[in-house]
Amino acid sequence: MQQTLNTTLLIIGGGPGGYVAAIRAGQLGISTILVEGQALGGTCLNIGCIPSKALIHVAEQFQQTRHHSQGSALGINVAAPTLDIGKSVEWKDGIVDRLTTGVAALLKKHKVQVIHGWARVVDGKTVDIEGADTRIQCEHLLLATGSKSVNLPMLPLGGPIISSTEALAPKALPKRLIVVGGGYIGLELGIAYRKLGAEVSVVEAQERILPAYDAELTQPVLESVKQLGIKLYLKHSVEGFDAGTNTLQVRDPNGDSLQLETDQVLVAVGRKPNTQGWNLEALNLEMNGSALRIDQRCQTSMRNVWAIGDLAGEPMLAHRAMAQGEMVAELIAGQHREFNPTAIAAVCFTDPELVVVGKTPDEAKAAGLDCIVSSFPFAANGRAMTLESKSGFVRVVARRDNHLIVGWQAVGVGVSELSTAFGQSLEMGARLEDIAGTIHAHPTLGEAVQEAALRALGHALHL
Repeated sequence: MQQTLNTTLLIIGGGPGGYVAAIRAGQLGISTILVEGQALGGTCLNIGCIPSKALIHVAEQFQQTRHHSQGSALGINVAAPTLDIGKSVEWKDGIVDRLTTGVAALLKKHKVQVIHGWARVVDGKTVDIEGADTRIQCEHLLLATGSKSVNLPMLPLGGPIISSTEALAPKALPKRLIVVGGGYIGLELGIAYRKLGAEVSVVEAQERILPAYDAELTQPVLESVKQLGIKLYLKHSVEGFDAGTNTLQVRDPNGDSLQLETDQVLVAVGRKPNTQGWNLEALNLEMNGSALRIDQRCQTSMRNVWAIGDLAGEPMLAHRAMAQGEMVAELIAGQHREFNPTAIAAVCFTDPELVVVGKTPDEAKAAGLDCIVSSFPFAANGRAMTLESKSGFVRVVARRDNHLIVGWQAVGVGVSELSTAFGQSLEMGARLEDIAGTIHAHPTLGEAVQEAALRALGHALHL
């Protein structure tokens, strides 16, 4: 006998967007049911942001220890380290488990009913839960199904061909790894595997790595990649994999075919909205390419059906999904909100790290803005020197007429943590004088932010 549940808000998907929407709805007293077919926390907590940063940390620690075993300039000497990758994965899983358990506790605290199962949409007010013999009737339906890795037809996953999911939970490390895709996911994992001791090659169809970022910004990452001994095959296209000889077939820019021997191939060519397998077709919603079309309030083309996060297309970022989820809950509660952030930070956890917030110099020019572009190198920053990291810079883009800041970019050690300051300055409408006139603590990497603004005004102090 099928049971029917009634609720004000039904959320499909328990990733960062879905669970934040549920928590906020609970806080606002909205009766809420959250349906999730896998683990709470979605891609981000389980097989994305969090586990990848954990593995990157393991790789960095291992490389540092190995560096000290060869005699370090700091005077630290240790015996050559060994790696128990099983234990590393266990540590990573422990972090994931703590976070997902925490999400479950927060949902329970705010009286959100969580149903573990696969949702199947019947119509805009009705969803069936497969295998649970349950039908849910709702006033508002929030779609937060996220995204999944793009697969290549000539490289079907299985055996030596893996996605980022398998790369984040290795049973053993391959001697040789080829990464297909030189974007942020491929490079983050490729650099980590190289630091863990694998021979790594990266195959990228475009003419440079991280093609979504400008060449000046990615130059320090390119230098680091070469220094680490990662082989790059740029402007190369993949043709297939021969399991018999364990070789990846690629075509070079001249059209010649190459055979690259390897133990594993990591396919990291991007992500696409997860629109399949839950009967989205039943709603006949307007699409925007492969994503759902939404307005400034995250409403789809059907009344009281909302969509957030990766399902609604680029930028596919967990923090965007979270902000959208919070807003939708407040809209359902009757508040007046719109999703119109000045900027959303994009962070790339390569070595060194990259941050882009707001307009780059090229984007400002394309928008017809006359801008001052100014950068300050970490080579002139005391804190960067004490961290043994002098590569990279902070760059500011500001309007020439009124000095309003329209963008920040940075590349260097630990610059992911500067993204907050960049985002705040843009949201608050800061001008160059505001940043230049704010006393920044010494010695910190943040001083480079002030110095970039000072330099744009023509009077950097430490350059």
